[in-house]
Amino acid sequence: MKNLLTATAIIEFGVGFAFFVFPSFPVKLLLGLSPNTPVESILAGVLGASLMALGVACWQLRPYWQNSLVKGLIWGLLVYNTGTVIILVYAALGLALSGIGLWPAVLLHLAMAVWCVIKLKNR
Repeated sequence: MKNLLTATAIIEFGVGFAFFVFPSFPVKLLLGLSPNTPVESILAGVLGASLMALGVACWQLRPYWQNSLVKGLIWGLLVYNTGTVIILVYAALGLALSGIGLWPAVLLHLAMAVWCVIKLKNR
């Protein structure tokens, strides 16, 4: 459980920071286009802040990985990763959007979702 929290903290904070500071770069990597309007840039920044918050929460809870309350966070991570896979696959197949990082992101979130399921089953 501690390794899952550590990996999630590092990945999500790093990606979140990129979305927060340079929103057009990660959007271009994922979807193959840049935010065109101020609203799109602001939403990418809000996404970045949210991912950084998720990373901080995971990092702060690492010492308590054996606490049963952490199970709720893992359920939340499962919903987040599964939802992200669905949205990114829809972006690729339904909307024909594609950047160089899209399918690696899908695979990463799928792997993280499977890791969450494994940890929840072993608790």
